[in-house]
Amino acid sequence: MAEVVQYRIEERIPELEQLERVGLFTRKEVKSIIKKATALEYKLHRLIVKKEDFIAYIQYEINVLELIKKRRIHINYHFKREEIEYPIIHRINSIFKRATKKWKDDVQLWLSHVAFCKKWGTKGQISKVFSAMLAIHPDKPALWIMAAKSELEDRNSSENARHLFLRALRFHPKDKKVYQEYFRMELLHCEKLKKQKKELEDAEMDLGEYEFSPEILAGKLAELVYKDATGKIKEAEFVISLLNIAAIFDFTKELQESILQDLNSNYTDESLTWDFMAKRQLEGPGAGEELHSAKGRASDISRREERCCQVYEEGVKSLSTEPMWTCYVAFCLERLKRRTNVQELTEKRQERLLRVLQRAHDCSLLKENYYKNWLQILLSAGDAEGAASVAMAATQRYSQSVSMWSLSLQTLMQLGSGDVGRLFKDALTHVNPKESLPLWQLQVQWSITNQTPEETEAVFKRGLLSAVAAVAMEMKERYLDWSYSIGGYKKARKTFTSLEEDRPLSKAFFTRMIEIEKERETPKMNSLRDYYERALQEFGTSDDDLWLQYIQEELGPLGRPENCGKIHWRAMKFLEGESVERFISKYTLLQTGHL
Repeated sequence: MAEVVQYRIEERIPELEQLERVGLFTRKEVKSIIKKATALEYKLHRLIVKKEDFIAYIQYEINVLELIKKRRIHINYHFKREEIEYPIIHRINSIFKRATKKWKDDVQLWLSHVAFCKKWGTKGQISKVFSAMLAIHPDKPALWIMAAKSELEDRNSSENARHLFLRALRFHPKDKKVYQEYFRMELLHCEKLKKQKKELEDAEMDLGEYEFSPEILAGKLAELVYKDATGKIKEAEFVISLLNIAAIFDFTKELQESILQDLNSNYTDESLTWDFMAKRQLEGPGAGEELHSAKGRASDISRREERCCQVYEEGVKSLSTEPMWTCYVAFCLERLKRRTNVQELTEKRQERLLRVLQRAHDCSLLKENYYKNWLQILLSAGDAEGAASVAMAATQRYSQSVSMWSLSLQTLMQLGSGDVGRLFKDALTHVNPKESLPLWQLQVQWSITNQTPEETEAVFKRGLLSAVAAVAMEMKERYLDWSYSIGGYKKARKTFTSLEEDRPLSKAFFTRMIEIEKERETPKMNSLRDYYERALQEFGTSDDDLWLQYIQEELGPLGRPENCGKIHWRAMKFLEGESVERFISKYTLLQTGHL
């Protein structure tokens, strides 16, 4: 091992001598580099080698390169790069190779090598790194794309990039991203050739020795990629993505028309096609002088939106599905949200949206979340009757949805509807009991505000009987609070006593009763002890905070400090697991006055 390390250190001597000779490093710095490099080399030759040692060595060498770069600028010396930097760069590449050979599955290590090659100008090495990486990771499409882009951008080789994309498609014949980037590459290649030809023509040079195929210049290679891709991946979204890529280039008008015809012919059974074709109508040219005034611009926008709606109308006629109606509604809603100073345009957009919402609802194809928008528009327009009607219809359409019932009931509560009480009962019979807590909370809130205390108490008692623990516990807590608010301490005490043995119970139920006791003019410590003792029966094995609160209560003006020792002993006996350690540390802080 020592011989190998010594050999590698001796290999560095020529470059280190050059560094000292040209004044980039001092003798002391050179010795320091030798010492550090020796230590790093020994780490790479141990029996059990760590990846971190390779990374540390690479980072050290890169730091040396960076320092040399700064020193060169400082002393304005730019010679002998072959004798100084090149050996270091070669050594770093060698260390990367050794690391990636040992840890082949570490993609990040491979990519770090690529990044180094790009930064330090060893672009010829990049192809070799990518080639070795792809031999091990052919299952990762993103790496094939990166390799092809590198060939195109770093090495200016369209041929190599094309070759890589074709190889990638053998492994991933239906990968959308690979096809998209391959399509883009062919269009970039075509654009590059067109620019080269134009530059030669402008310079009045003879084009005889240069080959510019008319088919390639016309984008036929990209067209072949498109046909191959759409033959394997028959999705409107994918076709539209290729069309959007083609639209970036100004020489692809024929190709774009061909793709549009393909969309219209073969993908009209997808709502995305209709949505895309409709929105294209917004891109039409303006009407000249009309665009100089706000009303003129609004009129132009309105006409474009009407053209969009005509396409959507064709779409819902030939494809009356929920996704199709969703596209139509989403478009109308998005246009309504756009700001405009022309009131007529806003009113027209709102009327259009309300019509479309109604028609989608009539077809039972309106998505749940759009009912909220519908209700908001009707309420803001002051149409209480329409809002009430939509709220009722929404609950019938989505009778098992808690959020839909909540929204509709809130709307009817806001409108002061007399059917709310009956609807709460209907809601609770339709929804899953495990999800019904928001409805119980809403019903209690409404009942407290709108019903008699007797009726409200009946609501609480029904909630207490729920088989869902979360509902029963919430009802207990709210019932106790409500009892205190309408009947004071006596009513709260009576409620607490009637419920303290009915499980499930929550800690909040007990702590609220403790708070109520403390709010009295003359709190009774015996009552507080009873509440704490009852709470500890339920939660004493896990809740260390409850024990500490009990101790703090005894240390207070109403308590007996001599009881704290007994409570501490009981806590240590009852608490389990990690709660014991938490209790000990907090109790220590309490004793030292830090809690």
